[in-house]
Amino acid sequence: MDIVETTDIAIIGAGPAGAAAAAWLARDGWSVQVLERQHFPRFSIGESLLPQCMVYLEQCGLLESAQAGEFQAKNGAAFCHRARYAAIDFRDKFSSGPGTTWQVERADFDQRLIEGARRAGAQIHFGVSVAGFHAHPQQPCLQLEDEQGRRHTLKARFVLDASGYGRVLARLEKLDRPSPLAPRTALFTHVEDHIEAAEYDREKILIGVHPQDATTWYWLIPFRSGRASVGVVTAPDQADAAGDSDDQRLWNLLRQEPRFSRLLSHAQPRREVQRIGGYSADIERLHGPGFAILGNAGEFLDPVFSSGVTIALDSALRAAPLVKQQLEGQDIDWDTSFERPLRQGIATFRAFVDAWYDERLQRIIFHDRQPQRIRQMIASVLAGYAWDQDNPFVSASKRRLDSLAEYCYPEQGS
Repeated sequence: MDIVETTDIAIIGAGPAGAAAAAWLARDGWSVQVLERQHFPRFSIGESLLPQCMVYLEQCGLLESAQAGEFQAKNGAAFCHRARYAAIDFRDKFSSGPGTTWQVERADFDQRLIEGARRAGAQIHFGVSVAGFHAHPQQPCLQLEDEQGRRHTLKARFVLDASGYGRVLARLEKLDRPSPLAPRTALFTHVEDHIEAAEYDREKILIGVHPQDATTWYWLIPFRSGRASVGVVTAPDQADAAGDSDDQRLWNLLRQEPRFSRLLSHAQPRREVQRIGGYSADIERLHGPGFAILGNAGEFLDPVFSSGVTIALDSALRAAPLVKQQLEGQDIDWDTSFERPLRQGIATFRAFVDAWYDERLQRIIFHDRQPQRIRQMIASVLAGYAWDQDNPFVSASKRRLDSLAEYCYPEQGS
């Protein structure tokens, strides 16, 4: 006999989006079940947060849980290309709100968030996969399977998909569509960094640009423990040409950037090198009868500006109040109230990603005579405030970036 359970809200995925939505809804008194295929703690990239995240963590009641991790403080982003170096301080920005955040090892960070959601009253189930889904405006239904192959049915009043790269409902509802971004490959690992350089700022992520290929870039994310996350993003053929194994490819590419080569000269790997390819994703729509899709489970852009967790948390804190209102009998226009505003912020990040890869943004960042007000506006977007319509680099991102790139380097055009 098939076992049938019921709940108010079922949430697929226990990452930041799932934890934030679960905590918010459980605190409001709803019965919430979170379904996670993996077991926590588990490794994940996306380790450099943006200050906007701090607002969302406070709104869902998980800020205190995260603070207990005593993570590495972060106040900005630094960029290097050959001899050029530029630092952007998120505390000196156009938008109001926090100007600092953390660099986190996601295994610890995500564990703290989901345990905070559990303390708020959500039920968390690890080792459970979603095998099937039936959309319905009042009672969507999930077919679940545990690690022993046993199946049961969960009927909910609403379903939120926070499954990240698993993209459960995008797959089951056939909502995937091709991403407009070019395919890229990321190679990455964790190291004991042993960085002793006096000029190195551990309170900023360091993003490096390959000396000859401006579309290949590097990250160095320091953690408080003396460890760091290091990685490279490049075209798939460029990655494969760099060596005979992913370990060799990563370190060969890292040694091609002078600053990274020098800083990491004594680094000792602490994880096997991993690869993610073809990670950019898009989706036809972010909602349907009795469900909504959050964060990376819907659309993922690119890791260059660390926007993934910010978008995940923003989507969770947009959706949770709407779920509450719908379950209380209100008629919710999910397109107007959720999808359109969420995609507006994503479009701002996408404009910055596009401008990074076609070098407009790189020319802007490395220009040494930017007006302070312009730099503050750019800092706000890079700090995650991509929904602040008072910022011209949000309300008219592409046009402003085009104009500024032309101002910085008129002989190169936009």
